[in-house]
Amino acid sequence: MNVKFMNPFVEAANDVLQAEAGIAVTRGKLSLQKSALTADDITVLISMVGQVQGVALYGMSIRTGLALVSRMLGQEFGEFDSLAQSGIAELGNVITGRASVKLAEAGYVANISPPTLLIGKGVTISTLDFARIVVPLATDLGEITVHLALRENPA
Repeated sequence: MNVKFMNPFVEAANDVLQAEAGIAVTRGKLSLQKSALTADDITVLISMVGQVQGVALYGMSIRTGLALVSRMLGQEFGEFDSLAQSGIAELGNVITGRASVKLAEAGYVANISPPTLLIGKGVTISTLDFARIVVPLATDLGEITVHLALRENPA
């Protein structure tokens, strides 16, 4: 994983969470993982293809997801229903879209897939031979963990 691909995602997450939920983000200690990951309560998965290829994953607890979507949509959510699910999936989509714009500005054009939402703790996700940079993001509403398994397309 090329570390230069990480900063656009951290900046995008900060920008989007500030704009959509009015919250500040503090980046935690980075780690590099090569093993399969176990999903959080909620995991948004978005693939990237082009000059940058791989996957971006955003994990959080149900409590954090409900707090985020409540703040973003301006109404209280007590359960992770279809509207809450859509809001969290779209949050991952917007962060990844903004990051892909920042990557393109640096000369790395990539397209993103529609978001896939995994609900349920303990699902194993393998990124195969892609090492992942894990970036914990602390907010007032809870922690969001960003997993980036990205590499430059050798073509």
